[in-house]
Amino acid sequence: MTIYFVGAGLGSLGYLTLAAWVCLQQAQVVLYDALVSPDLLDLTPPDCLRVAVGKRAGAEAVPQAEINRLLVDYGQQYERVVRLKSGDAGLFGRLHQELDAVLGAGLEAVVIPGLSSALAAPLLAGLCLTAKDVSQSVAILSGHAPETLPWAAIAQMETLIFLMATRSLRYIAEQLLRQGRSPAEGLAILHWAGQPQQQFWFGTLESYLKTPDFPDMAPAVVVIGAIAQKRYPLASLDLVFPEFLKISPSVMSPLHGKTILVTRAAAQASDFTQQLTAAGATVLEMPTLEIVPPSSWQPLDQALAQLNTFDWLILTSHNAVSFFMERLQHHGKDSRTLAGLKIAVVGEKTAQTLSSYGLVADFTPSEFVADALVAEFPEPVAGLRFLFPRVEKGGRPVLVETFTAAGAEVVEVPAYDSRCPQTVDAQVLGALQGGQVDMVTFTSSKTVKHFCQLVGAQAAELLQTVQIASIGPQTSQTCRELLGRVDTEATEHTLEGLLQALLRIT
Repeated sequence: MTIYFVGAGLGSLGYLTLAAWVCLQQAQVVLYDALVSPDLLDLTPPDCLRVAVGKRAGAEAVPQAEINRLLVDYGQQYERVVRLKSGDAGLFGRLHQELDAVLGAGLEAVVIPGLSSALAAPLLAGLCLTAKDVSQSVAILSGHAPETLPWAAIAQMETLIFLMATRSLRYIAEQLLRQGRSPAEGLAILHWAGQPQQQFWFGTLESYLKTPDFPDMAPAVVVIGAIAQKRYPLASLDLVFPEFLKISPSVMSPLHGKTILVTRAAAQASDFTQQLTAAGATVLEMPTLEIVPPSSWQPLDQALAQLNTFDWLILTSHNAVSFFMERLQHHGKDSRTLAGLKIAVVGEKTAQTLSSYGLVADFTPSEFVADALVAEFPEPVAGLRFLFPRVEKGGRPVLVETFTAAGAEVVEVPAYDSRCPQTVDAQVLGALQGGQVDMVTFTSSKTVKHFCQLVGAQAAELLQTVQIASIGPQTSQTCRELLGRVDTEATEHTLEGLLQALLRIT
């Protein structure tokens, strides 16, 4: 359970960081400030829960304690909660209080910095805050409680930037004059910088104080100092890129508007779900596999006790690597026990999992299927002894049969099992029955078989208008047998390949 504290920058799409963009597209809940543009909320998935917790001067505010409580409550219910804060979350945003609450509740926190209006607004107005020979120092201050500030010290700073200060600006200007600042000191009020309705006012401390009915320009950044009188004329961003800021990034995403059903095991679906969400899709997860230990560890334990009698270890899945290595460690052994034993793996993901244990495969076939391992094996197999930890039930026999026929000895041992879940999420089933799903992905023959088992005889009927995507040829064959068709198959038999297959049919 993670809370993502995201800085919204100036509040519009044009000044949002890429990290914030991706985070919003994956949000399940977003708690947002008042100054955030509605365009940013449009980046979130359609089923994202949006909660307004904004604070504006003169308006009723959500108490900070209530915001803290909401963060903890939602964080304990959802995996991806976004706290969308104006500007940069760490600058006058009470981030420290919210972090204390979240971390104190045992939740994880990630901070994505945003573009602060204190620095961005002056630049958009043509003010270079640290222009040589004009300003060598900048102080950023809050205008909320100016009576508590050390004015004698502040008056010595060359350039002053005030946030949340439009209501107290007259008091601020008077204090600076009392401390010896010149009435001719430059003053700039930068209203809604970076937004289409932005307005900039330039004058002096004196001219501001002589305007009795100065208009309300909140929210604004206030700049005081000589630098406020050295303005460069800049063209508007809208003039340079007239269309970019008018298009929601989610609309530009290739899978925008598509609802995709993912049928992987629950523990393995999150990475693929994130890839699909980043591509603009709405993802529904319907786990059709549960990965569990084998019915007995005895065959694997016996093989582990005789590792020095094998020539090759064959690992054909992420699960095979994980369960094999965990069982090895269960017996107080580590990767050094495998010295002298060659390792063959099928699939990039399998190789990556193996590398996480500090091991590099001696052989990986060019295609991520067992048939390629058989066809491309780097040496004659006659007389070799293979250890093959694998799924307990339902695995294909091609590797064992081919190697055995060629004169090898293959010792199969169950390292894990995969079974069909007992229930299916009622909301996901309802989405299928209501025609709300556009695509479904299958990553193995078992996911197809278990899908049909979970939804019953109506499986093919439910998918009549749904595009079916398969990770590889064996999965495609099962789709044709049980569902009557397959619409696209991954060229590279990986999750990345499956994503590319989906993009081809959009």
